Amino acid sequence: MAQESRQAWGSKLGIIMAVAGSAVGLGNFLRFPVQAAQNGGGAFMIPYFVALLLLGIPLMWIEWSLGRFGGGFGHGTAPGIFHSLRQKNRFIKYFGVIGIFGPLVILVYYTYIESWTLAYSFFALTGKYAGATTQAQLQSFLSAFQGLESNQYFNSLRTAYIFFLATFALNIFVLYHGIKGGIEKLCNVAMPALIIFGVLIAARVLMLGAPDPLKPGWNSLNGLGFLWNPDLTMLKDPKVWLAAAGQIFFTLSVGIGVILTYASYLKKTDDVTLSGLTAAGMNEFAEVIIGGSIVITAAFVFFGPSGAQEVAKSGSFNLGFVTMPAIFCRIPLTAVFGFLWFLMLFLAGVTSSVSLSQPAVAFLEDEFNLSRKKALAILTVVFFVLCQPAIFFLGKGVVDEMDFWGGTFCLVLFATIETILFTWVFGMDRAWEEMHHGAALRIPGAYKFIMRYVTPLFLIVILGSYLLSDNGRNRILMAGVPEENRPYVLGTRLLLLGVLSGLIILVNLAWRKRRAHPGQGGGK
Repeated sequence: MAQESRQAWGSKLGIIMAVAGSAVGLGNFLRFPVQAAQNGGGAFMIPYFVALLLLGIPLMWIEWSLGRFGGGFGHGTAPGIFHSLRQKNRFIKYFGVIGIFGPLVILVYYTYIESWTLAYSFFALTGKYAGATTQAQLQSFLSAFQGLESNQYFNSLRTAYIFFLATFALNIFVLYHGIKGGIEKLCNVAMPALIIFGVLIAARVLMLGAPDPLKPGWNSLNGLGFLWNPDLTMLKDPKVWLAAAGQIFFTLSVGIGVILTYASYLKKTDDVTLSGLTAAGMNEFAEVIIGGSIVITAAFVFFGPSGAQEVAKSGSFNLGFVTMPAIFCRIPLTAVFGFLWFLMLFLAGVTSSVSLSQPAVAFLEDEFNLSRKKALAILTVVFFVLCQPAIFFLGKGVVDEMDFWGGTFCLVLFATIETILFTWVFGMDRAWEEMHHGAALRIPGAYKFIMRYVTPLFLIVILGSYLLSDNGRNRILMAGVPEENRPYVLGTRLLLLGVLSGLIILVNLAWRKRRAHPGQGGGK
């Protein structure tokens, strides 16, 4: 397939917004403050920025460069991109299967969670949860909405499923209109809106005074101090460093395979160094400045230091769907700020979910020479079917299992593989030259050493440490999984194994097809 026949971004700003949209997701506003609060507050930011410099930014540049390189051969996904690095190697393309598998697995549960934010945006405007003013009541509201219990708020999954269908349809609609007409247009509107909403909410939170005159210390300034004052003794705990590195993975969308696909639509002379750094900078602003100023700070004002700590321990879902509505009901313009909060989360979610869909679509387009309409039709059916277990068995550990394999394990594994392939198999000198084609920014020379030695070693240590830890072994061996949930967790593993096997077979078929018909399919 010729380079000209593939889609392309409409502008440099478009690709930056799209990659930033992929990176800025629910984790920026929900997962990040939890990780910071639980891992030493301001002390957490030390390993966080170390991981950003040694892990996140190098991987960002590696993925932009790999994607652009593979796109020159007509490949938009990891199997083809890896194959283009060393075409005589028959097996290298199979390492890239993880770069399609991971995004697909994350997509099937992420879209359902994303639909909750759309639903809650509607609930905020209509006052659906207005009668639930305590965290206990709002927890009951969320559980009923998710179908985990039946009460006065909901007695079935019908409402949640309707909003899932609406979110699913919107994702397909955006994907149908392609890279320039769909994803780029969405991100060019959604990203500025998301930032504006976030700044408005953060400004309102930072203006909060102590609601109780008897507790003057419960104010936003002390709330920021609660989150950011460093407990340096925490730096001795390796779990803090692993948590920081893990957050960098989640926040930058590296190690997933999405950036490879997005960058494959660049021209050979398009910049990747400054563009990648700009996209990363937008994400860090959204996470550290906006995400770090809202949830924990607001929780401190209304619930005090011990309450804020409990909120941080309650998890990301409770932060977003229980704690924040409970806080907004205590300030003027409750409905407005509730709507802005959930719409911000929805925009963050939808720009991420369309990015997770694109690798599978690109794989079918590039490697099987299918039209976008046919490729999207296949993805729609597979995507819809795979979403159902996450919806109907949410309380059985299915989503947690998918999140572990797709959103944690495969993430680190794939990042390790692509880093080694690019810097060692392709060669660091060639890699360095590739990164600087059309570069608007010269990468500091120290990163040549960091990318070749420090980044892969960092990744191997993270992966090895987790697998050797009690948490890693217990997760793999299903220790701690309730007996009644074990069939569902095992079934999820079999489902994921089936998806992975199917992708391996498809890669094999694609290359057999190419050998039989050298003029068809993506690449040479």
